[in-house]
Amino acid sequence: MNKRNYQKELDSIIESNCRKGTKPRLLLHVCCAPCSSYVQEYLTEYFDITLFFYNPNMDTAEEYAKRVDELRRLADEADFPSDIMICPYDPESFDRIAKGLEDQPEGGKRCPKCYELRMRRAAEYARDNGFDYFTTTLSISPYKNADWINEIGERLAREYGVPHLPSDFKKKNGYKRSIELSKEYNLYRQDYCGCEYSRNVSEKETAPISLNCSNETVSA
Repeated sequence: MNKRNYQKELDSIIESNCRKGTKPRLLLHVCCAPCSSYVQEYLTEYFDITLFFYNPNMDTAEEYAKRVDELRRLADEADFPSDIMICPYDPESFDRIAKGLEDQPEGGKRCPKCYELRMRRAAEYARDNGFDYFTTTLSISPYKNADWINEIGERLAREYGVPHLPSDFKKKNGYKRSIELSKEYNLYRQDYCGCEYSRNVSEKETAPISLNCSNETVSA
């Protein structure tokens, strides 16, 4: 079975809309400013974009607010003509879907539940506000499973009646470009996805190693 090429599918949709002379309304779920930077740069020519920030997986209200502030700052400083919809911080929703999955590894069964939680809210908003498509920036990360993200998006599209825009934004050097844009605008680039579980993994990976033979400590 051939693996789907979501980038080619997206290219085909863009080409079709360009031939028709249309610029559809896209609701773009965003997880943070760095991930949204390349996606906005790439899609703003082809879609009328509204950014949708709903990330109840954030481990603290402070982290949530920090990412919101960076998203707004990027909108002010970059030439990306996008509206922004900021949802209230809602950690209880994430806690409910994560219950029983707390010990899952990063990239395990908890993660697709988290993707769906956020994408479902976006699909619902897209339906209620007349958008032509919805999608998410999540696929730009090399650590996120694009198959899971697109499968969830297509299922939600059938449920809510709004087409999901296929994506694998890490293609075409999208992830590399997001890093370049983050440097250009001096964006805050967090070192974990957002939840307390991913933060714990990040902290373990960067924690110093204590040598048994002495009291010295060296960086991992």
